[in-house]
Amino acid sequence: MSVYLITPPFTQLNTPYPATAYLKGFLNTKSIPSFQSDLGIEVTLALFCTKGLQQLFATAEPKFIETDSSDKPSENASRIYALREDYIHTIDEVVAFLQGKNPTLSHLICKRNYLPEASRFAQLDDLNWAFGSMGTQDKAKHIATIYLEDVSDFIAECIDPHFGFSRYAERLGRSANSFDELYEALQQPYTFTDELLIEILAAKITDLKPKLVALSVPFPGNLYTSLRCAQWIKANAPAVKIAMGGGFANTELRSVSDARVFEFYDFITLDDGEAPIENLWKYIDGQGSLDYLKRTFTLVDGAVLYINNKATPDYKQGQVGTPDYSDFLLDGYISAIEIANPMHSLWSDGRWNKLTMAHGCYWGKCTFCDVSLDYIQRYEPINAQILCDRIEAIIAQTGENGFHFVDEAAPPALMRALALEILKRKLTVSWWTNIRFEKSFTLDLCLLLKASGCIAVSGGLEVASDRLLELIEKGVTVAQVARVNRNFTEAGIMVHAYLMYGFPTQTVQETVDSLEMVRQLFKAGVLQSAFWHQFALTTHSPVGMNPSKYGVTLATDKPGTFANNDVVYTEATGVDHDAFSFGLKKSLLNYMHNLCLDDSLQNWFEFKIPKTKIAPDFIVNALLEEELLSNKPNTKIVWLGKSPSVEIVTKSKKGNQWQIASLTFQTKKESVNIKVSKEEGEWLADLLEKVSNSHTKTYTLQEVMESYEAAGLEDFELFWDNKPINTMNKLGLLRL
Repeated sequence: MSVYLITPPFTQLNTPYPATAYLKGFLNTKSIPSFQSDLGIEVTLALFCTKGLQQLFATAEPKFIETDSSDKPSENASRIYALREDYIHTIDEVVAFLQGKNPTLSHLICKRNYLPEASRFAQLDDLNWAFGSMGTQDKAKHIATIYLEDVSDFIAECIDPHFGFSRYAERLGRSANSFDELYEALQQPYTFTDELLIEILAAKITDLKPKLVALSVPFPGNLYTSLRCAQWIKANAPAVKIAMGGGFANTELRSVSDARVFEFYDFITLDDGEAPIENLWKYIDGQGSLDYLKRTFTLVDGAVLYINNKATPDYKQGQVGTPDYSDFLLDGYISAIEIANPMHSLWSDGRWNKLTMAHGCYWGKCTFCDVSLDYIQRYEPINAQILCDRIEAIIAQTGENGFHFVDEAAPPALMRALALEILKRKLTVSWWTNIRFEKSFTLDLCLLLKASGCIAVSGGLEVASDRLLELIEKGVTVAQVARVNRNFTEAGIMVHAYLMYGFPTQTVQETVDSLEMVRQLFKAGVLQSAFWHQFALTTHSPVGMNPSKYGVTLATDKPGTFANNDVVYTEATGVDHDAFSFGLKKSLLNYMHNLCLDDSLQNWFEFKIPKTKIAPDFIVNALLEEELLSNKPNTKIVWLGKSPSVEIVTKSKKGNQWQIASLTFQTKKESVNIKVSKEEGEWLADLLEKVSNSHTKTYTLQEVMESYEAAGLEDFELFWDNKPINTMNKLGLLRL
């Protein structure tokens, strides 16, 4: 008896979505056999190959030979069909290139006479502008991605209207308060994509013979295909039990009551899946009754029943095991570059192992966020040593040392502990994560994170307005965000900001002023990447639970019988926030490429906007505010550099002689020399050995000062805040 864990199409094409890897790692700790599949990448590879395109164009052929003008394909589709042999001839080579298997093909792709080009290429970025003259690999990936998107457009127009390159039938799943439209779609014959999916699924079920199939549905774009999988299993392997969980269920299906849903799934579980799937397994295996289930919907006597056995506790994060990436087709994932955005390329380019530093959010106050739900509300960090154990195990399993920590907001103290542990173990990793732009991120902490392999952070600047940030309860100011961004930037860590417009009570003036703040951040060079999102009201957020406080009127207070999360509403200001969408995004695209930073904000909009009320030097002045170094007694002092060579030199002047210490530090890029008195130099060399990160004991600033004074030296503050020690900061002498 085994559990078959499935991620249905489609999520990311460059790396596995981690939910099933987390669950498989947990099941390993319970000796419960399991197998996992990312059917998204498997369907993609079955479609984007010679055989797949041959079948695709053969299926589409009737549309191009029939004369019925009412269903005549577009000019773009006709061009792609006419070039079908070119697509069939090149598809295998392009996919292999995007899998990293034939990198030299990049030169051929960049010549722009190898791949067929359709309408997507009309909006192609100026490649030299986006990638420079030497970025051949990235340039070729961008071209190859556009080539695949042309084929995707052809599929959507001529074969399968639900198709999307990384999402499938997303419209059917998004805000589906009623199950009617989805249910009707599931009664229709299989689409071309459905046929590929079911062929792969059928082979898996026949081979594995599972007793339980667990479908993880993270997004609306995975819902339809999960239902198709469940539908086929019900019809062809009726003894198999089917459970659905994941992000979509956790946010959207908390009040599901439509019994038709359970024609497809036997069970729907909520929140963390470890305890629910274990209890479900035991129930199916006859080790417990129905009331043994935890956070699980099922159908009893024709009615939807929610069962939550509170006697079963959730597992601590240190108990859930190491995510297990076995069974995935790890060499089959495709690295795509859809747009020339530095942070978006991290999401879609390269195979990133996924890990979590802490369950939930340590802040948990933002009023637009689902803070009432378990995945945000219950904060529980993981020990840095356990995290590094998992990092080492995953590197050994996957052969990849890139990590995306998928935290809601990684806690600074844990990031510091993790960085120190990575350096202590001498691990080589590249990693990035999501943060809050809080003042804990000093330059010294950012330098430590950089040394441990941190390459990028993303965080919510949101509305870039101090009034609205306070209303959102973000706990930061724009000036503070600017200084934190500077610290990351100076340390060499890329910064991406999530931006929001249309928050309730936001005025036109505040939207304009937010854009001005963003312009100044880019011009100051402390922000490298960003993306504007329009505010969406969710029922589990503080705004959704108390709309009148924010001037919001809900369209209805009656929940649907299926999905309930996004809420339709009106607000008192009556501002047409949609009108700002194009201008905000167009300006941002230019700012990210260091263009038009001095242009008037009015240029981005076709309608009249008010002049900004933000001072033109607001961000510059915020950055000029001196950031005091931490001199608290409990500040930890850590040395990341190598031991210096020490030479005692005798100096003489006007008959007087004295000795100084010359300390030479070797870094990977240069040699740096500092000179202090002989006594200070000898003490400093000894101190650096003691505070080296290779030792288990951590020294505080108080202990360092006491050591200085015990050596008979005077005026510690003058010595510690002088040029020699400040020079060593960039060499790796950090105050944390």
